[in-house]
Amino acid sequence: MIDNLESNYNCANAGQDLHQLKQELAALQEQGVSDQASKEAIHRLENQISFILNKCDINH
Repeated sequence: MIDNLESNYNCANAGQDLHQLKQELAALQEQGVSDQASKEAIHRLENQISFILNKCDINH
């Protein structure tokens, strides 16, 4: 998970960051959502992916 995404995010990092975030999301989803902390982590990863896609105008 990326610690801090802000409006000044550098889209030059988007390819690497998206790859990392999607891998983390897939790993959490494979484990199954069993507790609130897991649900929150999945939600945060989904939000970070959406932020980067929107900020960097990437078609998904």
